[in-house]
Amino acid sequence: MTNSTMKTSSIKTSTIKTSTIKPSTIKSWGNYPSAETEQFFARYIVDVRKHILSNDELIARGQARSYGDSSHANTTLNTTHLNQYINFDQHSGLLTCFAGTTLENILNTFVPKGWTLIITPGTKYVTVAGAIASDVHGKNHHIQGCFSQCIQQITLMLANGELIECSPVKNTELFQATCSGMGLTGVIISATIKLQKTKTSYFSQDTIKAKNIEQALKIFEQKQDSDYHVAWIDCLATGDQLGRSIVMCAKTANKQQLKLHKSAKLNVPMFMPNLTMNRFSIAAFNALYFNKAKDNQNQIVHYESFYYPLDGLKNWNRLYGKNGFVQYQFVVPKQNGLEALTLILEKISNSKQGSCLTVLKELGPENENYLSFPIKGYTLALDFKVSPTIWGLLDELDELVLKYGGKIYLCKDARMSEQTFKQCYPNWTKLQKVREKFGSLQKFNSNQSNRLGLHP
Repeated sequence: MTNSTMKTSSIKTSTIKTSTIKPSTIKSWGNYPSAETEQFFARYIVDVRKHILSNDELIARGQARSYGDSSHANTTLNTTHLNQYINFDQHSGLLTCFAGTTLENILNTFVPKGWTLIITPGTKYVTVAGAIASDVHGKNHHIQGCFSQCIQQITLMLANGELIECSPVKNTELFQATCSGMGLTGVIISATIKLQKTKTSYFSQDTIKAKNIEQALKIFEQKQDSDYHVAWIDCLATGDQLGRSIVMCAKTANKQQLKLHKSAKLNVPMFMPNLTMNRFSIAAFNALYFNKAKDNQNQIVHYESFYYPLDGLKNWNRLYGKNGFVQYQFVVPKQNGLEALTLILEKISNSKQGSCLTVLKELGPENENYLSFPIKGYTLALDFKVSPTIWGLLDELDELVLKYGGKIYLCKDARMSEQTFKQCYPNWTKLQKVREKFGSLQKFNSNQSNRLGLHP
C-alpha cells in the first residue's frame, strides 16, 4: 500500500444538499438523559462551515457512545459522514483521517496490513473526534498514556468558519484545550494519528483471582511489566471479600497471525423491563462470574475480546431498561488509593445498589491537557441503573472522591454539579480563556457545559 492509495478527494469546494432531522429526542449510550435537538448532518467541510455560521450555538456529535449529555444541545452537528482516510505513511505509521472515522474502521483496514492503534478505550465504536474530545484512555494508560499522546495534529474549524491546525508544538494551548475539551473549542475536521506496527492480533493474557481490593492492587504492582492490566470487581462483596476481583494482565502474544473477528452476533433486541437489573440479579451475576473464572490461567486471546468485551453484545445498554443508566467513573491518587477505594466500595456495597460492570484500572501520570481525566492512581467505572435513590448515593461518592483529591470523568458524566466539576478540574479557567481567544465561548456549548458552568 502506498501513500497515494490512501489519499481521498473528500475535501470538496462544493456541497450536496444536507439532510436535516426535525427536532427530535436524542440520547447517548446510557439512555439518560434525553434531549430535544435539531440535528444536522455534514458530508463535506463546507457543510460544517455552513451550519456553524448559520446557528447561534451548537455542539458536534458523533456515534453517541459517551454516556451523558456532552453531545446534547438544542442544535447538534453530526459528523459521522466525514469518515474517509486522507493519507497514510506506511513508513512512519502516521494516518490522517476525517473526524467521523471510527476506531473500528481503522482496525479493520490496518490490522491486516500489520498496523494497530496504540491506545483504545473499551469500545471500538467511537469516532476519532470523540476519542480526542474525551482524551480517552485504555488498559495500558500506566505505560502509554491517553489517546492525545498519539495525535500529531488536529484540524479544527472555529466559530467564524476558519480552519486552524494545532498540535503539541503549534497552537499548543488550543491543542491542550481541544484534547479533552468535550467539543467546546470548535468542530474537529481531521486528525493525524500515529499507529504502531504489529505482527499479531493476539495477546497472552494471565487471569488471577484476588480475594479483595487490597490483593487486586498488589497484583497490579506485581505485574508492572505487563503492557495491559484491568480488573473486574464484585462491588457487592462485603467483609474480608470486599472488592474481590478478577485481574487480567496481558502482553503481545508470540502468535504471528493478523486476523479480524467477525462482528457481534448476539443482540439485545429490545429494552429489558426496569426490574431486570436489581440487587438480587446483580448479586447472582457477580457471584456466578467470579466463581466461574479460573485462577492463574494463561490464555491466548484476540484483541477484540480483550479490548472490547462488551462490543460482543450489541445494544447491551438496553439491559438497564428504558429509564437508562449512568456510568460513574472516578480516579483517586495512588498514594491513598487503597483507603479511598475501600471506603467507596463499602458505601456502594452497603447501599445494595450494585453494578454488574465494575472495572478497575491503574492510570499513569496526568498530561497537560486542561480537562484530561487521568492522574497517577486508580480508576473505577461502575454502571448504575437510573432510580430515585441513585442520586443520593452518587452525591456521597462525589464527596469521597473530592476528599481524596480525585476526579470524575467528563465523558461518562450525566449529573455532576458545577461546584464538583470546578474542584475536580481547576484548569477549567484555562479552557475558558482559550475558548474566548478563539471565539468559541458563545458558539460551542452542550447541555453538559451549561450544567457545569462553562457557558458565558
